Amino acid sequence: MDLFKITDIKSCSCGIKTKTKDETLRKLARLAAKSRKLENINDDEIYEKLKERENQGSTGFGGEIAIPHARIKGMEEFLLFIVTDRKGVEYDAMDKKKVRLFFVILGPEEAVNEHLQILASISRAVSQERVKKELLGATNESVLVETFLKYTLEKDENRDRRQKMKLMILVLYLDEFLYHILEYFIQEGIEGATIMDSSGMGEYISSIPLFATFIGFMNEKKNHSKTIFVLIPENKEADIVKGIEEITGDLDKKEGAMILTTDISLYKGTMKMM
Repeated sequence: MDLFKITDIKSCSCGIKTKTKDETLRKLARLAAKSRKLENINDDEIYEKLKERENQGSTGFGGEIAIPHARIKGMEEFLLFIVTDRKGVEYDAMDKKKVRLFFVILGPEEAVNEHLQILASISRAVSQERVKKELLGATNESVLVETFLKYTLEKDENRDRRQKMKLMILVLYLDEFLYHILEYFIQEGIEGATIMDSSGMGEYISSIPLFATFIGFMNEKKNHSKTIFVLIPENKEADIVKGIEEITGDLDKKEGAMILTTDISLYKGTMKMM
């Protein structure tokens, strides 16, 4: 998803001043209604959809950042806009901190995968502390948008769906990597993967009396793993491996994960999650 195409500066705002979460949601709805993408939808309807999503669980995921989002009937394309509140507002965030930076995503009801991809792209971009500082320091909406897009350069999404693919097999012994890697896959437009619970060799040889006393010191978690099977474009293999190692670290120098890829001569069907 090209974030440049869906970001509307007309709805962005630097330094809004709201006192409550509900007041913030109403303000965000009014800002959203300024975009031509919502010209046939009034701000009350937008507010209700944002509030409905918040009732399912706060979109304030911590670090003074929230990503309010909703799928709205009648929308034909996505809208993304950015809003700052320098003093911050109580927003029921996961870490209980006030929220100062809002990324609002509104889109068509049926575009679930695209919605997830946008969420993941934003989450990864603003996970860098310097990005948040620059955005909060923006003095006007143009600077705000330009700063954000500078850190979210998009890949060409006009890919040949039947291009040559490879099967990547990723074995993870550390659960802490799993969700970050899945988030990265969504950002890269990888629409699905199969994940299996698996066991390392240690689980079995620890039952052999001859070896049991020698491996008793092993961390039990190292005996259990997740094995991920995913199709990736052949021409993106190196980039995807690099992206995974930005999460796990250099896999030639540390333990906890292993990647291997293999050529495939035929694939039919899809691993798309929905």
